[in-house]
Formats: sequence, structure tokens, C-alpha cells
Amino acid sequence: MAEKKKDPGPSVKDAEVYEALRDDGASKEKAARIANAAAAQGRSKVGSRGGHGEDYEDRTVDELRKRAAELDIEGRSSMTKDELIDALRNH
Repeated sequence: MAEKKKDPGPSVKDAEVYEALRDDGASKEKAARIANAAAAQGRSKVGSRGGHGEDYEDRTVDELRKRAAELDIEGRSSMTKDELIDALRNH
């Protein structure tokens, strides 16, 4: 019997992309952000964007905390570098 996917709600504009991202382990927020961008601008345009930032491992803890603040990640001030990297990647 096939598993029925839960409807992500009206705020998600491309449910297929959203579900694929969630199945790959993306957070609800990240999946919704990417799915909505794909619906607005086209999947191929959104898919060709990434890969331009420097590796998190090459950044300082202060730079990672600044990026975490931009994303409003809670607990960032007490996180280690590895914890910050994990939080940023899984946000």
C-alpha cells in the first residue's frame, strides 16, 4: 500500500519539489523556500543557482555566527564551529 503524502498546505506553491526535498532531509522551512522559488521562477533556474558560496569549513566562527544570525538560528552564540556548520546546513 502506497504511503499518502501529507498536504504541505497552501503556502507551498510546488508540492512535488517540497516533498522531494523533505524526503531528502531538508527542513520544512528550507523545502518551502526552495519549492516556492521553483514555482515562481521555474525549476531549472532555481536548480542552477547553488554552488557559489565558500565552504563553511573555510569560514571563521564569527562568520558562521553572522550567517546563523541572518537565518535566525537559535542558540548560535554558544555553538561550536561544527555545531554551527551542521545548523546552517540543515536549516
